[in-house]
Amino acid sequence: MKNFIIDKEKCISCGLCVKDCSTAALSLDSENKPTIIDSRCMECQHCLAVCPTGAISILGKNPDLSEEVPIINSQEVLNTIKTRRSIRQFKNEDISEEMFEKLQNALNYVPTGRNNHNLLFSITKSRKETDVIRNYVRNELLRRLKTFPFNLFVKKYARYIKLFEKGIDVIFRNAPHVVVACSPKNAPCADVDPIIALSYLELYANSLGLGTCWCGLAQYCFKPLPKLTSMFKIPKGYKPVYVMLLGVPDIKYKRMTQPNAYEFIDVKVSHLNDDGC
Repeated sequence: MKNFIIDKEKCISCGLCVKDCSTAALSLDSENKPTIIDSRCMECQHCLAVCPTGAISILGKNPDLSEEVPIINSQEVLNTIKTRRSIRQFKNEDISEEMFEKLQNALNYVPTGRNNHNLLFSITKSRKETDVIRNYVRNELLRRLKTFPFNLFVKKYARYIKLFEKGIDVIFRNAPHVVVACSPKNAPCADVDPIIALSYLELYANSLGLGTCWCGLAQYCFKPLPKLTSMFKIPKGYKPVYVMLLGVPDIKYKRMTQPNAYEFIDVKVSHLNDDGC
């Protein structure tokens, strides 16, 4: 049950909730008040958010506890995007628990396909925990590089063997924290949702003065090193989709970059021929 409750004294019968319901779960009854078909509802809470008078409660949520939508400074948002850098130099310090709470709360708001809110984020919250994983990966790669040098997996890391032997952290870049974004294997957008979530995370982290780095080398280790799945405590039925490094940057950039412009196509379709083109 979606626990859809209407405060009839507050409801002005504007119909905005019905109009904005993407699954047509809502309709107006004989009293011109919204009613719901539970089986159609995907729990997006758009009805609660759009109601101008706060007359709708759903899923046990009290509209009076929702924050008001503020005026957003678009230039500040753009600056956050433009100043984001891939950080590969981190300070030797842990992020505070207060900062982690902010990051985790922000992740609760990321969009998912069909509102499948079942993402899972496995996070090492201390350098001590990250070091255990860091050392395991390094030692296992060194062992395999020396034992199975022609294996496709180890060949990918062969050029780093001298750095591994010197104790240089090629993969995790000496980051104090690692975030693994996971999704249920049967989720509608299992391979996309975690990437979107990490994109939100890196931008918010940047606004907090934190640094992040997309870590494809670490992600590549999960399949040939299945022990990583248990080390990150990823439950059965979930899969690790991507890895992000996190920490306080040990470097400061003075200016924005000057990226080359991507190509944009201005699509103008006037008609379709008999072939549908």
